[in-house]
Amino acid sequence: MDYDRLVTVMRRLALEAGDRILQVYHAPDFEVRSKSDASPVTEADEAADALISEGLAEAFPPVPLVTEEQAETHTQHVSTFLIVDPLDGTKEFVQRRGDFTVNIAYVEDGVPVRGVVYAPAKGRLFYTLADGRSVEETGPFDKEAPGPLVPLSVSIPDNRALLVVASKSHRDQATDDYIARYAVRDMTSAGSSLKFCLVAAGEADLYPRLGRTMEWDTAAGDAVLRGAGGRMVRFDDHAPFTYGKPGFENPFFIAYAPGVLLVK
Repeated sequence: MDYDRLVTVMRRLALEAGDRILQVYHAPDFEVRSKSDASPVTEADEAADALISEGLAEAFPPVPLVTEEQAETHTQHVSTFLIVDPLDGTKEFVQRRGDFTVNIAYVEDGVPVRGVVYAPAKGRLFYTLADGRSVEETGPFDKEAPGPLVPLSVSIPDNRALLVVASKSHRDQATDDYIARYAVRDMTSAGSSLKFCLVAAGEADLYPRLGRTMEWDTAAGDAVLRGAGGRMVRFDDHAPFTYGKPGFENPFFIAYAPGVLLVK
């Protein structure tokens, strides 16, 4: 894979998809439908999916492509592929809370090695460079030329006073019970894959997820986290987290800054 070209294409497509999404987001009204799994979908999801899918297929035709909005067509087992969530955090989008993202990632041998997470309503753009290091670009965002870049690096955590981020729409008692096993200085909530980026940027130390997610929900944020020195493991046994699983469904997981003393 030509990583320079990959990062350039993923970044541009994420920004273009963000423009499409914001057109719908700022409209007076938009239709919300339910998919077969009862999750919401809007015209913004579908427009962003079409744009990104077409762009990736044109730029990298031999590489398998997995996207949330075409999930029912993905039946083959793959370990190296592109994976997309064109609008992660649709609930936040529908409620106009701003915590939604465009996620595009490249998985190689089961590991997300490059990714981009763009939060258009918040004006935050995170991605991995060609060499694998993660950065946050500060706007305004020119689609053809990156602006100023801020290197991302996870925190050096203090286990006596951890900063924890958790889901805004999917918090439950099991998650709260798990977090209570740590010495927590502060808690914050965020939607979509922004939670990974907060850990990557050193704005949080720990993000546990004890709920259902799919690989397109996590791959891009996971790539950004890894490129900032962070880690992501399975919740049950703390084994390495992998991609290309049957059905692209994730187990529970923990994303964290090395130095956090994980508990079981």
